[in-house]
Amino acid sequence: MEVVLAEAFDEEEQLVRRHRKEKKELQAKIQGMKNAVPKNDKKRRKQLTEDIAKLEAEMEQKQREELEQLKLTSKESKRDFDAVNISNLVLENQPPRISRAQKRRDKKAALEKEQKERIAEAEMENLCGARHVESEKLVQILAARQLEMKQIPSDGHCMYRAIEDQLKDQECSLTVSALRSQTAKYMQSHMEDFLPFLTNPNTGERYSPEEFGKYCDDIINTAAWGGQLELRALSHILQTPIEIIQADSPPIVIGEEYPKNPVILVYMRHAYGLGEHYNSVTWLVNRATENCS
Repeated sequence: MEVVLAEAFDEEEQLVRRHRKEKKELQAKIQGMKNAVPKNDKKRRKQLTEDIAKLEAEMEQKQREELEQLKLTSKESKRDFDAVNISNLVLENQPPRISRAQKRRDKKAALEKEQKERIAEAEMENLCGARHVESEKLVQILAARQLEMKQIPSDGHCMYRAIEDQLKDQECSLTVSALRSQTAKYMQSHMEDFLPFLTNPNTGERYSPEEFGKYCDDIINTAAWGGQLELRALSHILQTPIEIIQADSPPIVIGEEYPKNPVILVYMRHAYGLGEHYNSVTWLVNRATENCS
């Protein structure tokens, strides 16, 4: 019985730690969203507030359901344990019961099957949803420029991974870690160019130098999402324009002062459950590349 309780405690502790990490990553993403919207754009700020509230509500509901499911599983495991003990005392000569480990495996398999069915249903429902509409528009926009989308994992590093992928075509091998490190160092050394655009999400006040230092540390040491400020820093670091293609707005070019061919990213608002995502692109026809400096 002690083993069952210990296992349940360990699982709950792991879940709580994961929930803390998810909340921290969500806050980093929300900060990036706020940084990308000018303060004087009331319409977009209003929509941003609604989007953030939705993200936080979805996160809270998801975590609550996971915790409830864990508690239910723990109770069922305890009942299974008690039932096996009683059965062993009363029916010693009966054939052996299915082990608890096998029951857990069966339960896990059933949950995985149910999850796959839900994903399949969600994909069907999404055929007419915002994600599908956005993807179709982007396919047309990219095809008109002899481009197609190149999928990048959604892990908090997507913007940096997309740039890393683009730089490979220019025979420039900067890793995600190197891009994050150089971005943070550039922003720290040009604090006056970035600090006015960062505000504390709790107070609404502009970041203090200490908070700005923490923001830059997070760029290096966490999976904090990147946004327009980081793209501006990267365009200066690489001395290369960075073009962001969107479904419902004209492309944005950061670093237009540089004469090189741009690094091209695709920005998606509805790619995943948490919203924003960056992908890379690839050319449909052969095209000469130029080395990065």
